[in-house]
Amino acid sequence: MLNSILTALPFMTEARADLVINGFFPMLSAAVLVSIPLAVVSFFFGMIIAVAVALLRVTPANGIFHRTLLAIANIYISIIRGTPMLVQISVVFYGLPAIGVFIDPIPAAIIGFSLNVGAYGSETVRAAIQSVPKGQWEAGFTIGMNYMQTFRRIIAPQAFRVAVPPLSNSFIGLFKDTSLASVVTVTEMFRVAQQIANSSYDFLPVYIEAGLIYWCFCFVLFVIQARVEKHLNRYVAR
Repeated sequence: MLNSILTALPFMTEARADLVINGFFPMLSAAVLVSIPLAVVSFFFGMIIAVAVALLRVTPANGIFHRTLLAIANIYISIIRGTPMLVQISVVFYGLPAIGVFIDPIPAAIIGFSLNVGAYGSETVRAAIQSVPKGQWEAGFTIGMNYMQTFRRIIAPQAFRVAVPPLSNSFIGLFKDTSLASVVTVTEMFRVAQQIANSSYDFLPVYIEAGLIYWCFCFVLFVIQARVEKHLNRYVAR
């Protein structure tokens, strides 16, 4: 029955319908077992980097050590934002062996994605922190809190609410960008689609199917993002 429905579509032959049906579960499995975990793990480590770099940049410079770290952080952000993610992943996997550093495909992809998320995420977190009125800092200092106590108890909750929408978008973008991991031989969803398409030499229906699967997962993420934002707005309203 499904085959009959597909063959009714424009440009869809019986052979293409069989290709789409047979390729669905391998691509779906790769998305669930590889693409999503790759995105989640990379985003987790990327946010650790992002928060650390953002705090480094918003904390008042104090001493040569802090200024040196700040300079390193600024160079790191400049390099990551100024080069394509594909180049960054390729350098980690294909470039580092030239200096004797060999990294397996999945860890290499995680490192590349995490560094990228860390750089862009740090800008989002920094902007969120700086969006909190300075009077909130002064209020914390007035009641006897130090810098870190004020940040943890007053500034961070407000900044978190501001940062959630752009960071959610970053995660959705990262999920789609996991397709770049195919360059370093990670068998994620798009690489499975490539293998299916290469075996049949019929690329159009397979790549359209892969795009639809990506869209379905992203739609679910859009819904989750909307609910999280709504919950945060209700929490703040209280």
